[in-house]
Amino acid sequence: MEKKFPRLLTLFSFLILFVVGAQAQDKTTVKQQAKTDAPGGKIVTDAPKPATDKIVITAATSPTELARAAFLAQGGEKARNLKSMVLTGSVELFAPNSLQSLPGKFVIVTAGERSRTELQSAVFNYRQISDGNKTYTSVAQMEMPPPNKFGISVLMKYDQPGYTVSARPDDKKLRAFRITDPDGHTTDYFVDPATGRVMSYVIPYNGLTFGVEHKTFKEIDGVLVPYTFTQRLEMRQGAAFADFKVKDVKLNQELADDVFEIPEQQ
Repeated sequence: MEKKFPRLLTLFSFLILFVVGAQAQDKTTVKQQAKTDAPGGKIVTDAPKPATDKIVITAATSPTELARAAFLAQGGEKARNLKSMVLTGSVELFAPNSLQSLPGKFVIVTAGERSRTELQSAVFNYRQISDGNKTYTSVAQMEMPPPNKFGISVLMKYDQPGYTVSARPDDKKLRAFRITDPDGHTTDYFVDPATGRVMSYVIPYNGLTFGVEHKTFKEIDGVLVPYTFTQRLEMRQGAAFADFKVKDVKLNQELADDVFEIPEQQ
């Protein structure tokens, strides 16, 4: 266990980044907006479309329309306007080149740009808090990128100023697109064309590759929460994996003022 411990530390840093990104997804199937006649009998084909439209995803669907379809499948404005989300459950951690897992439990609290994650196991405990500006981790030398800079949280901002959507190669039957934030961080999303749901996403950061694969979902109050999902971290010594199972979800709960308070540094 002592030999595996440094690798587990790296794995936990990976977990913190992505578990925050596991936001709710809407169950509604997206369909394409029908063309409408404009004044004068002309057909409007490029007019801005409201976010409540349905989209049919085809081989010709543009990257921006893919992002909008994924946004709608997340829950659209319901997902974007969530006041808070609390996830609790279990996790199985796999160090690189290891077939033996380390079981643990997790609690993830998100509210807008802020987040808090607690991971507990028999040999390792970890805590990360982000107040939207600064990020604290309970283990030294585990500086993490801001959780609001990647993944599903960025998808919620796809249509905001400073965010750009571009094309990426599709992955087998999944359509793909990339979102780049104002600071140059990128997330590649892979969408099921039948539902618009984000089935996986990939993030390059500091020379490493992070990935998340969603497996099952449940609809709660109009948003779709991934209930089982796998996260991976590609490193030189191999890939580390984590299998998550959500057992309880609470949306729009009132949170204590100190949940996202950054501890004083010694």
